[in-house]
Amino acid sequence: MSAGPAPPPGPGGRVRFSAPYSWGTVGMYVGIILLLLVFAPASNTSTLPYASEILAVLFLVFLARYLSTSYYLDATTFTAWRLFGLRRIALRDVRAIQFGNLRELSPVGFLGSWGWRGRMWSPVLGRFDSVYTVPFGVVVRGGPVPLFVSPRDPPGFARELSRRVRSYTGPLDEDVGAPRVEPEPVTDRA
Repeated sequence: MSAGPAPPPGPGGRVRFSAPYSWGTVGMYVGIILLLLVFAPASNTSTLPYASEILAVLFLVFLARYLSTSYYLDATTFTAWRLFGLRRIALRDVRAIQFGNLRELSPVGFLGSWGWRGRMWSPVLGRFDSVYTVPFGVVVRGGPVPLFVSPRDPPGFARELSRRVRSYTGPLDEDVGAPRVEPEPVTDRA
């Protein structure tokens, strides 16, 4: 993960942050699709016509949804986007920006993170939404429920989001993207 500057702003000050991909996850989707298309029709055990092709198309949609995940910051909103869904938070509503690890926030199982909407529950956060591709990222507290996202550069994303939020609300109580002021060293003047 690089800690470089935020991507250059586009029209209207809009900045796009891409999401990293787990090649294991991509490989799993491709493997399941190939199994459904190559081996399932040959086994001829299905009583439903085209069942394996329909399942392959469903997994192809899930793969496209996974690969389409990205995050946008503009002058007034933060948008987490993926194919067939998005979550938008007004910058004035953001109350905290924290680093997060999905494995520490919530029990992640086979079904827990596969929900279409991404709604999860955490003993730390309560209900929260998730638009992510890898389990390490940023928790944005704002709107009706917190949102977990996984930008490619979490520190850079947190800095840019913090800068834009502070222009609306001033300093936040919890803000991992805010610039740190180092205390001056104490010297003995006696």
